[in-house]
Amino acid sequence: MMRRLFVMLAALAVVIAAAQPVSAAQKPSGEITVFAGSSLTESFGAIAKQFEKKYPDVTVKFDFDSSANLAAQIQQGAPADVFASADEANLQKAVDSGDVTGKPVVFAKNRLEIAVEKGNPKKVKSLADLQKPGLVVVLCADQVPCGKYAAESLAKAGVSISPASKEENAKATLSKVSIGEADASIVYVTDVQASKGTTSGVKIADRDNVIATYPIGAVKESKNAAAAKAWVQFVKSKAAQTTLRKFGFLPP
Repeated sequence: MMRRLFVMLAALAVVIAAAQPVSAAQKPSGEITVFAGSSLTESFGAIAKQFEKKYPDVTVKFDFDSSANLAAQIQQGAPADVFASADEANLQKAVDSGDVTGKPVVFAKNRLEIAVEKGNPKKVKSLADLQKPGLVVVLCADQVPCGKYAAESLAKAGVSISPASKEENAKATLSKVSIGEADASIVYVTDVQASKGTTSGVKIADRDNVIATYPIGAVKESKNAAAAKAWVQFVKSKAAQTTLRKFGFLPP
């Protein structure tokens, strides 16, 4: 009799367990830190709100900087769960060193634009105008994506300039223009859009422009692999992709 009761209770436990929604058991929780290129600051902030609404038990924190700096930090053991880079080269470095797992996924693209002071008082119309005598131009540092892209774009246009300074990332470069310390810089279209009128943008001709590719991957030493995976997947979702378009990014 007791044995029969035990068997019945065990069977009932199996039925109850099977009835529980799988998604509830798999739903991520906890905290993740996303390392991301500085040009993703505004868009990822908005996407985080969408993500946390879908996964209310997860808190997303960010470290925004140049992709080159972030890749180096991850390789040195910095605590990160996800790496989103403004170029493929820096994320590939983290993959090659074994610090990012799986195959990186491209989730967005971007274009370059000339950022000038609000209203464009120096009448900059093209990359060639950046050679004007007395014009103060700042660029991103050579080793960071926006610096490499800018150098490629200038080479395409046959333009040579001597920048007043080279900044550590796209946001720092744009800031020089927005606070009046520079007349112009070359950053991303999304940066100028995010400046909300503190700077103006001058389009770069298609023949001279460069398309920036943004890949993403989960960090191998993540302390929250489930939430990291969920973030990577969410960035590719329709909701997140719509948000990226609103901030000026191109489809992947």
